[in-house]
Amino acid sequence: MRTTRYQTMVVAVLATLVILAGCQAGGSGSTAAGNPRTPVVLFPAFHLTKLLITVHDQVVAPECPRSGSFEDWFRNDHPSTIFNQVCQDKLLTLRYNPSPSIPMPQRFSNQQGVTVEVKDYGTTDSAPFYEPLYKTLESTGYRRNRDIRVAGYDARLTPDIGEFLQRTQKIIEDTYRDNGDRPVHLIGHSNGPLYAHYLLTHTTRAWRAQYIHGFTSLAGNFPGQGLLYPVLFTGLNIEDFGYPATKDNAASSARLYQTAPSTYLSASDPTVFGDRETVIEDASTGRTYTPRDYRKLITDANLGWAKDMADYYVGFVKIAEPGSFPDVDVYAEKGSGVPTVVGARLDNLASGQIVTASTKLFIRDGDGNQEDITNNAVLAWRAMRCFHFSLTDNPGVDHFALPSNPNMLHRLLVDLTLPPHTCP
Repeated sequence: MRTTRYQTMVVAVLATLVILAGCQAGGSGSTAAGNPRTPVVLFPAFHLTKLLITVHDQVVAPECPRSGSFEDWFRNDHPSTIFNQVCQDKLLTLRYNPSPSIPMPQRFSNQQGVTVEVKDYGTTDSAPFYEPLYKTLESTGYRRNRDIRVAGYDARLTPDIGEFLQRTQKIIEDTYRDNGDRPVHLIGHSNGPLYAHYLLTHTTRAWRAQYIHGFTSLAGNFPGQGLLYPVLFTGLNIEDFGYPATKDNAASSARLYQTAPSTYLSASDPTVFGDRETVIEDASTGRTYTPRDYRKLITDANLGWAKDMADYYVGFVKIAEPGSFPDVDVYAEKGSGVPTVVGARLDNLASGQIVTASTKLFIRDGDGNQEDITNNAVLAWRAMRCFHFSLTDNPGVDHFALPSNPNMLHRLLVDLTLPPHTCP
């Protein structure tokens, strides 16, 4: 950890940024002599990547259109006029083969007749939520889809499934080569840092030393969050991150999350959380469940078919042991001081629960999406040898405002100009 060196360089770097802004205003392709830009690759948050779903002769939901297409992403401005929300949920619900003879990452598949792809993969168009970030980078000379690229992913899936690792390595290597063999800085938001961390911990030290400049983690959801446990019963609509208002929608959405491995990847890890928060209270029995009780919760809810899936992916991201450190310079940011939902009191443990104004929600401090336990877990990386680590608190800044927060963006511009540390 080399915070002293980092701090002493900030004043000089700020002066450099002023010069860069003057020389490169308007998105010029030129670069100030001796100050080439560090290219960036962004890993978006949970369902902030545009997905294009193509349906051809599907039979899983006979009440829905047999063929057509729709898009799935937060704040989708092209909502389907053909497939309603329940149909979309049913078509996006993964098939799961519980056979123990099949490796877990190979047990998941789309419904027959359904294909899912990232729309505009690699480009800023694939994750429009981050426009303020792109524009800030452009103000200092960055160019979209040249030295700003996006490593989007299907948020239903975990990073060990399919071609995520190979595809992401390629976009980073391409970005490196297309920008004069300049190491790439990774930026992740929310669940995005989990996917970036998987990449960093599944590549060699030599690869990281060549291709990676550093890693900015914006509220990384590394040990998960309590909110995902109630979602197993209530569902959650991606378009507005709101709870379903009808029983049919709540049931279809809950089933979607029950079959998605990323649900368990994103649920609070009992090795970090223990019993420090209640995630479910069953009003019909009076029982309460903490993250430590997730197996009991799954059994009591008659979701035994998902037990192996949960056991495999709850706590999948290990960050506390030295072998799981990213071993690159890390600039972490978080919000705090915002009331954050971490659980709920439900009528029972049946799928299709509707959250109403009278539903009791369990609250603790956090950033409005992730609790303090989650956002502070990254402090384990202070123990990294050789590499810089910092965690900056942004009091009062909520989870979805963090990527556009002016103070965070200012620090990011500084961090992008700093030389990376190396480990002998």
